[in-house]
Amino acid sequence: MRHLILVAALAALMPIAARAEGDAAAGEKAFAPCKACHNFEKNGVGPNLKGVVGRKAASAEGYGYSQALKDSGITWDEANLKEWLIGPASNKVKGTKMAYPGLKDEKKVEDVIAYLKSKS
Repeated sequence: MRHLILVAALAALMPIAARAEGDAAAGEKAFAPCKACHNFEKNGVGPNLKGVVGRKAASAEGYGYSQALKDSGITWDEANLKEWLIGPASNKVKGTKMAYPGLKDEKKVEDVIAYLKSKS
């Protein structure tokens, strides 16, 4: 009986765990406004984001980063990306060149991170 209760509890929690991961396909759609400055092939208005997950901040070759971002010491793990996507200029690094108000929908943030991971 105890095993059945444990299995039922784990089954009930699985949808919660699945939601925390994010959906790369939905993230591609949520990433659409980002395409004005970012892509995955070359630097543009913003640096290219190919392989950004796990990369040190201000390290894409050929892009002129702000001194604030160069000095930040950030590595773009999921926690840092989440905080950055919610509000880069106001929350994570003061003095960044990125003019972006942030993405306030937590589900979309998780989806964008999943999309970025798929492009690494």
